[in-house]
Amino acid sequence: MDETLRIAREVACEAAAAAGKLAKEHFDRDKEVMAKGNQGDLVTAIDHLAEKEILNRLQERFPEHRIRSEESGWSGAESDWLWLVDPLDGTNNYAIGLPAYGVSLTLIYRGEPRLGVIYDSHLENLYVAEQGKGAWCNGLPIRVKASSAAGRMTLGWIQGHDVGKGGQATSLKHHLDAHSKRVLSLWAPTLLWSMLARGDLDGIVLYNSEGEDLYSGLLLAKEAGAAVVDFDGRPFEGLNPEPYIVACPPDRLEGLLSMVRAGLGGRE
Repeated sequence: MDETLRIAREVACEAAAAAGKLAKEHFDRDKEVMAKGNQGDLVTAIDHLAEKEILNRLQERFPEHRIRSEESGWSGAESDWLWLVDPLDGTNNYAIGLPAYGVSLTLIYRGEPRLGVIYDSHLENLYVAEQGKGAWCNGLPIRVKASSAAGRMTLGWIQGHDVGKGGQATSLKHHLDAHSKRVLSLWAPTLLWSMLARGDLDGIVLYNSEGEDLYSGLLLAKEAGAAVVDFDGRPFEGLNPEPYIVACPPDRLEGLLSMVRAGLGGRE
């Protein structure tokens, strides 16, 4: 397994960087933008080109692995190894010329994320996390930061496409807005996870947003020292099709969980 992960890390880093650089090269050009689904989501021609760049590399080196990719769905036979691929996380940003977009690859073994690679395409920052081995940005180790004595929290908010507006999710976000310094919704979840891992966010609250871009960020946050729990305070492990997550430096956990529970109407 160690040798598989070593090769996978090399291939994933090369694939993510190649896809990200392709997207950046086309960033200032006219983009072919199409509607995707009925929730206002978008897809561009670059999503497909970047995906092809990644899948060609993965399928060549790991023909026995299964793949689930954002645009083309499932490929490959059943396997203990599963790749999750989002070739352009932040497509909506990309389509309107907002330089906040990236690439996400996760390698899962028997239901457990083992390798996560995130490429911040516009800034050309490469983030890597391996289960039990730490987190890095451009080859340098990164860690979440303990809270300072002053000031309220700066948080990231991630919400699933199918959650919609109104209801409990909206009430919770309004509560976080009112009781924190700032709440960021970037439309590019992997970039929020990268910010948490390198110490630029105090926490992330995720409301039912599972997809190809989730587990690379979760693994990066965990390996950078973040506490990652569900809304009931239980450690979040493995895969979950409907995740509700709080992630932050351990010394922030009690306060952030209390804030989330209050925003959910006193949920215990």
